Amino acid sequence: MVSDSYNLWWAIFGASFLSDYLNWRDLQEIMGDTTLGRYNKNPRMRVQKAENVNKALEFITSRGVKLTNIGPEDIIDGNLKLILGMIWTLILRFTIADISEEGLSAKEGLLLWCQRKTEPYKEVDVQDFSLSWSDGLALCALIHRHRPDLLDYDKLDKAALQTDRHGNTILAFTIAAEHLNIPQLLEVEDLCDSNHPDERSVMTYIASFFHAFSSMDQAETVSRRVEKFAELMQSVWVSRNDYERRIRLLLSALSETQSQWEATIFSGSYADAKQQSTGFTTYKQTTKRTWVTERQDVATLFGNVQTKLKTYGLREYVPPPGLALPDLDEAWKGLLASEASRSRAINAQIRQIKETLRKKYADLANAFERRLHAISSELTAIEGTLESQQEQVQRIQTRLPALSDVLADVASAEAECGSANVEENDYTVFTCQDLEFELELLTQSVAKKIAFIDNQIVSRNMTNLTPAQLEQFESTFRYFDKDESNTLSVSEIAAALASLGIVYTDDDMVFIFEELTEAYGAVTFEAFINLLVDITEDQTSPEQLREAFRGIATDKPFVTELDLRIAHLPLPAIEYLREAMPSTSNGAGEPEYDYERWLDDLLTATYKALSSAHPPSTLSFASGVGVNPQCLTDYQALKLKKTHKYIIFTLSKDVTEIVVEKTSSSQSYEDFVGDLPETECRWAIYDFEFEKEEGGKRSKICFISWSPDDAKIKQKMLFASSKDALRRSLVGIAVEIQGTDFSEVAYESVLDKASRGA
Repeated sequence: MVSDSYNLWWAIFGASFLSDYLNWRDLQEIMGDTTLGRYNKNPRMRVQKAENVNKALEFITSRGVKLTNIGPEDIIDGNLKLILGMIWTLILRFTIADISEEGLSAKEGLLLWCQRKTEPYKEVDVQDFSLSWSDGLALCALIHRHRPDLLDYDKLDKAALQTDRHGNTILAFTIAAEHLNIPQLLEVEDLCDSNHPDERSVMTYIASFFHAFSSMDQAETVSRRVEKFAELMQSVWVSRNDYERRIRLLLSALSETQSQWEATIFSGSYADAKQQSTGFTTYKQTTKRTWVTERQDVATLFGNVQTKLKTYGLREYVPPPGLALPDLDEAWKGLLASEASRSRAINAQIRQIKETLRKKYADLANAFERRLHAISSELTAIEGTLESQQEQVQRIQTRLPALSDVLADVASAEAECGSANVEENDYTVFTCQDLEFELELLTQSVAKKIAFIDNQIVSRNMTNLTPAQLEQFESTFRYFDKDESNTLSVSEIAAALASLGIVYTDDDMVFIFEELTEAYGAVTFEAFINLLVDITEDQTSPEQLREAFRGIATDKPFVTELDLRIAHLPLPAIEYLREAMPSTSNGAGEPEYDYERWLDDLLTATYKALSSAHPPSTLSFASGVGVNPQCLTDYQALKLKKTHKYIIFTLSKDVTEIVVEKTSSSQSYEDFVGDLPETECRWAIYDFEFEKEEGGKRSKICFISWSPDDAKIKQKMLFASSKDALRRSLVGIAVEIQGTDFSEVAYESVLDKASRGA
């Protein structure tokens, strides 16, 4: 066993060495760096040897080595166990005890030192002072770590199962003895072939490596300290440069921004002021916050530099002039003052612009209202002949479009106020809506004045009507001119005539309206008066007057006040008739007026003789035509089966029914238009297909009433009165078109109407 051989070696060494006082003396003086004093130089007697050994043991004890259960006799008598234990104690005390690593004991400190030195070598795992060293790699690693010039660690045999234990160990022993002056205290076999190499022997040998490399470690420590200090100073230098660079950039940014603010010029528009206000707000939410963070970081960086220097007892850092933290504080105060000034300037500009916009709008609005008032006063003050008044009003009317342009300027100024969030205005009480309403009233007043003068000129020229008739007809026209356009629609003229006791069928009214429109362009006051002149010329017939009253009375022999009101007679006419016509009371006490007796008393024989031979009934005609079944059959074929593209209808020769004149499947719209006669009326159905602008095909069935201008009036009347009979029979019509010439039934015109709402 390795431990046994070492114990024997140490025992022999102890017996031969320690019994000789001279060896003791030399050993003690080497260990203690001092002499033992007087002793027996040539002891022959046991007592002399015991005295010398006892003096040596006392010296060992005085050096702090605690000896247990060993005396001079044990050494003189060669007690191997006790001598070996004492020698190990001396080795621990004077060879290993001074080894310390992080405050651990000598053994633990030495083990930690070995682990740290061999840590970079992945094949080495030092866990103890026994088997961890049996393959020689740990010894080679210690040598290579400190003296890589002595061996090439990469070329060593490091295979896990076939490691050259002996070769690696011999190499380490040889290099240690020859180059490091470390004696070979162990045998190769005792270290490599033992199941448990002696821990104390291995530790003693490894301690020699520790002492051999201690001087190198000290040099390494010194270098490490210098390196650490250099790294410290370099980090301080980098931090100082970083601090100076960042504070210089921050101070420059603060100064540059303030200079930009000072150089800013307002354009005077609200959009510009608002844009600058928005930019200032964005600055405070982004750039300013970045600067606040940078300011804090710079201050922290400066503090870190000072802390590092203070920690190592170095002189504190003094920044270059203008780059100290107090300089940054002063610059920051200047920035805050500039921000306040900037904010006040923007707010003052916005307030000034808003005030300017208020005054601008007020000036335009007040001036516009004054112009309206002046024109209104001018309109009221018009006088002179009708022709002179007509000329003056027409001149006023030509000035109205310019007012619309001025109102557009007022609206634009109001929009500017709205964009600037100007809601109140102490300089005017007029809104653009108010002025627009007043302009509309003025426009209507001018139009009414023109209509009134025109009507007065017409009335003046109507010498064949009495003033009372003119007054009655004019008031009737004004009453039924609901939109105050000085023209009447079909329903309005029908109601106006009915109020005067003149009643026609719907078809007759359409015919009359179209005739008047064709002659006058619209049913104007002049057209209305001329129509009444024509009618009243025929109303000298007692029979016509009786028919009119019978129409109002619904064939009763009397009329009531309610009948007169339902007929829309003007109130003065009703009052007159109530006073003029004889009356009797019915069972409910209501008066019933006898218009027959009143007319008999009123009309003279001479007046009756002058009755007209052309009663109003000549304007009316009866319509009772039917629809031939083939019309519906062909329509269904077009609608559901798409058999036909279009169908043309007409009246039969005896004018008793509507018949199909032609069907066609031609896809050419020009063919369809070509089948419409130039001077005759027709009806037509056309399956109209078209493309929508956003894509996709659409199809709509169109009903076309063809009544060309060159057709005979009687035929127009017949087709107009018969239209409803055909139209009601055709279900599913999407578009209705009235055509009087080919432009109204052209493809583009039909497409425009068909595509609406598609």
